[in-house]
Amino acid sequence: MHKKILFFVLPSLIVLLLDQITKSIAVAKLDPNEPVELFWTLQLNLIRNPGASFSIGENLTPIIATIAIIASVIIAYFGFAEANLKIKFLFGVVFGGVVGNVVDRLFRKGDGFLSGEVVDFIDLQWWPIFNFADMALVIGLPLLLYYRYQVERDLANG
Repeated sequence: MHKKILFFVLPSLIVLLLDQITKSIAVAKLDPNEPVELFWTLQLNLIRNPGASFSIGENLTPIIATIAIIASVIIAYFGFAEANLKIKFLFGVVFGGVVGNVVDRLFRKGDGFLSGEVVDFIDLQWWPIFNFADMALVIGLPLLLYYRYQVERDLANG
């Protein structure tokens, strides 16, 4: 595989695999009514989120899933087209995060088309419960925007 393509595909696959493996373990091993305390405020606490971030829009699951699928196609387009390897890598991280949650909406417990629920299990107790895909999005997207802005600024300044 071409080196430039790997800078998008590899982080996407790593994020997607880590996300789906950790979610599968969480579903298999955690009881939704019994959080597992680890240290400080970190605990493992299984929930299924039918909505968007922070459980917003619980009744809009098919719409949220459709928007996420469209977003993943757009991210893939820009990720493959990107020349800067650092930005291409971050597009891959973000793409892996989006697809990780889309996979849940497609294949995890739900009633009807695109009505699956996203598995969340990392609970800091002072922040909404999240998963590995969410971490990739929360870290990858701001970094992507920052570095993309830097490249645009440098181009504008010559």
